[in-house]
Amino acid sequence: MRGATHARWAAGAMAVAFAATACGGGGGSGAGAGVLSSSWGDPQNPLEPANTNEVQGGKVLDMIFRGLKRYDSKTGQAKNMLAEKIDTPDSQNFTITVKDGWTFSNGEKVTAKSFVDAWNYGASLKNNQKNAYFFGYIEGYDQVHPASGSQTADTLSGLKVVNDRTFTVKLNQKFSSFPDTLGYVAFAPLPQAFFKDHAAWVSKPVGNGPYQIDSYTKGAQMALKKWDGYSGPDKARNDGVTLKVYTDSDTAYTDLLAGNLDLVDDIPASQLKNVKKDLGDRYINTPAGIIQTLAFPYYDQAWNKSGSEKVRTGLSMAINRKQITETIFRRTRTPATDWTSPVLGPEGGFQDGLCGTACDYNPAEAKRMIQEGGGLPGGQIKITYNADTGSHRMWVDAVCNSINNALGNDKACVGNPVGTFADFRNQISQHKMTGPFRAGWQMDYPLIQNFLQPLYYTNASSNDGKWSNAQFDKLVDQANAESDTAKAVSTFQQAEGVVRDNMAAIPLWYQNGSAGYSQRLSDVALNPFSVPVYNEIKVS
Repeated sequence: MRGATHARWAAGAMAVAFAATACGGGGGSGAGAGVLSSSWGDPQNPLEPANTNEVQGGKVLDMIFRGLKRYDSKTGQAKNMLAEKIDTPDSQNFTITVKDGWTFSNGEKVTAKSFVDAWNYGASLKNNQKNAYFFGYIEGYDQVHPASGSQTADTLSGLKVVNDRTFTVKLNQKFSSFPDTLGYVAFAPLPQAFFKDHAAWVSKPVGNGPYQIDSYTKGAQMALKKWDGYSGPDKARNDGVTLKVYTDSDTAYTDLLAGNLDLVDDIPASQLKNVKKDLGDRYINTPAGIIQTLAFPYYDQAWNKSGSEKVRTGLSMAINRKQITETIFRRTRTPATDWTSPVLGPEGGFQDGLCGTACDYNPAEAKRMIQEGGGLPGGQIKITYNADTGSHRMWVDAVCNSINNALGNDKACVGNPVGTFADFRNQISQHKMTGPFRAGWQMDYPLIQNFLQPLYYTNASSNDGKWSNAQFDKLVDQANAESDTAKAVSTFQQAEGVVRDNMAAIPLWYQNGSAGYSQRLSDVALNPFSVPVYNEIKVS
């Protein structure tokens, strides 16, 4: 998910005015004793499950939707939610039985058709959904979403509704981990209201999760309220969540200390030296499935020519990860040595040291490699990042300083800030990057496949730089078809070796989830995706 990196609204978007602003709301939430307030940023796109692949929108969808699977808030393990059972004889043909008794918050029943219709919509080329790629293994995707030309079918031939509670899925190849991907929001069900009046639904999304959207003012806040009719096992333990938009994480932190905000789920780097003193036990710092990288625009010939892999490798060797993580991030980041995350563990595919010497700080070798590769395109690189959240300016400046010192040129690298996350993502989506850009990744589900395929497979949904390598693609296909988990992981690691040898992206550091909260709250925790487990939070 791009939010660690991955908001326009359609006509008729919600425009309810609020008295509270991004910095207002006394007593924490300003919306009732049982309601908590939390820092947030406007999502990039309308909140359609198949069109949201960044963290801010994902936070909301995770509160208002429940899918076939759900990832355990402590372990990340995929467990059945709406799925009563998922059977397969061959890892290619699946029969899915949906639990009885689930409804959407508008009263509609959740059925097998709710899933099939949603997946067909998400896959369709004409609907232009950013997560369409996740349906790519279902048979018929090449007709519904062809690589070129117009679609020749409106529905996926691999999806069939058997009865009210059962549907079948036929994949175009074996994919043994397919059931474990079904907790991702792109696979959420949709009510018929979504299709009957799409504009109305987009203006106020209706889901089947423990919360309902009450109102939203772009640039200010979104108010969610507990849905009393929710029948799932994870009911909300508070009355609602008010997500307040901040364009500066330091301001959010200041509001937390002042009692104007209950929860900040990304402690700014500038405050890490103070956070333990300020918050004590109300500061959370836990491992998360997040990696920060620098991506490159391979659609720009300057970065996609013979020798450019040496330039990228040289830049990687010019970055003093240890110094940056220790001085700026104070043990909330760990220097990356591969392209996944330690939360996967060795059995899940994490391989400490896979990057080898290419991730070791070596100024002399860095300078030699860059020169051997033809030098920096145009003589200078500009690292593009969003300036509104995450204290990115501090680390980008530090990375540039490290590169400049290695090359003996104080103008070799400069930061290129973009005002907001939404604008930053829009520029990336429109392929306007001319140099390296911030490309952190928050896992969608805890599989090595998710750290590699969406980011580096040819034309994958989050392959923002448009890197393409036939050998990598072949190995990923082989890994997905492997029914033996250990063999699949090993093959994915071979594919990761191709990423390393080409330095498709520069791994910087693994990121912990960090948060701070007010004295009004208890039972606050971050899940392995670094997102607050909102439904478990109690408000006093």
